[in-house]
Amino acid sequence: MDIRYSANPIDTQRYTTEELRDEFLITDLYVADQVQAVYSHVDRMVVLGILPVKETVSIDKGMDIMKRFGTTFFLERREVGFFNLGGSGVCTVDGKAYAMGLRDCIYIAKGAKEVMFKSDNADDPARFYGVSAPAHKTCETKLLTIAEAAKVPVGSVETSNKRVINQFIHPDVLETCQLLMGLTELETGSVWNTMPAHTHERRMEVYTYFNLPEEQVVFHLMGEPQETRHLVVQNFDAVISPSWSIHSGCGTSNYSFIWAMGGENQAFTDMDVIPMLDLQ
Repeated sequence: MDIRYSANPIDTQRYTTEELRDEFLITDLYVADQVQAVYSHVDRMVVLGILPVKETVSIDKGMDIMKRFGTTFFLERREVGFFNLGGSGVCTVDGKAYAMGLRDCIYIAKGAKEVMFKSDNADDPARFYGVSAPAHKTCETKLLTIAEAAKVPVGSVETSNKRVINQFIHPDVLETCQLLMGLTELETGSVWNTMPAHTHERRMEVYTYFNLPEEQVVFHLMGEPQETRHLVVQNFDAVISPSWSIHSGCGTSNYSFIWAMGGENQAFTDMDVIPMLDLQ
């Protein structure tokens, strides 16, 4: 498990490109039949990548649960959401199997002891991307297909940011403790996400980018509004965004991304919007 400690915004102004990437960028999340995990001390979020090929993989595989979390199993005091970004597969939670296709999502509530992942076809394996947050109450584990997501069209062709926000783990869709997750898809010809930019002092966020054509990238903008920096990200890379940082991006092609949030509240619109001309 990769451990990332909280970064000071003043110190971040002096980071080199390598230091910025080491602190905030998550790469190589998918290794066959392994659990890749990054523990961020920003609101104690955990980012997970699981690529079951030949094996059925447990969410606990390779993690020293007692050492890292002080619990006997991963979801003893946590909740988690997983999206499938690959071929069809199955997530089994305490013996109940949930079939998941591309872009389907499952919310797994606090207290689930046995969580397993497998692919239907080793030649086209499922690719499970997850984000976990601490939880103090138990809600209901639920599968949500892409068709069941609440769809919010935003943006325009004129500003190159026409997109659809698919809300999955969201108060308008299902009850959770603190976790929110969704999937945004940019239309052909649109390349900007989350612009005008914003911060939300009361919550952190994690982005993961996917559906990027080969040899295309996204320039992910981060940092304080008057001290912006950027990370060049590739397909399936993720970025940790502290509450003090903007989180926006511009691609060399259209793409999709998953956003996940945790913190003081679950108000999706609780944002501190930054006027375009105030960015530096």
